[in-house]
Amino acid sequence: MKRNVFALLFLTLGFVSCAQKQSNLDLTTVKEFDINRYLGKWYEIGRFDHSFERGMVGTTAMYSLKDDGTIRVVNSGYKNGFDGKLKEAVGKGKFADKNNPAKLKVAFFLWFYGAYNILELDQENYSYALIGSDSDKYLWILSRTPKLKNEDMEFLLRRAKERGYDTSKIIWVEQK
Repeated sequence: MKRNVFALLFLTLGFVSCAQKQSNLDLTTVKEFDINRYLGKWYEIGRFDHSFERGMVGTTAMYSLKDDGTIRVVNSGYKNGFDGKLKEAVGKGKFADKNNPAKLKVAFFLWFYGAYNILELDQENYSYALIGSDSDKYLWILSRTPKLKNEDMEFLLRRAKERGYDTSKIIWVEQK
């Protein structure tokens, strides 16, 4: 029994240490954030590769506020091309830090939440966003339109590099 408790403790500590922030990343979120302006549809322009979106095109995220103050998250996209099957994942989001509204948590399976940090945001129009997690494994570039202006893309790529992300790993998402 003691051996099982120690094994569980060791695995838990190992998981927590792996999930902690990468020391070379600047994960500072935007200072001003209004969830009501952020709600609605966003197009995924670019992302790091990960298994849950592999092969997806035309991916979007739709955010809406629920009565209990949490956020309904609906991610959708087409598997292996626009002729492929439309897939949808429904999740929930919540504020991770009441003093920092640009730091959220999102879950698509039970209570397993992942960090959703709004690193960059068009403060004037809420037309683009750079989203990261608490590690260098996840990064998204979002836009309110299927195509992002070149100057906005250049700005987001520069800021991602300055924050410590390897932007050569970005997969550019095909949109209609």
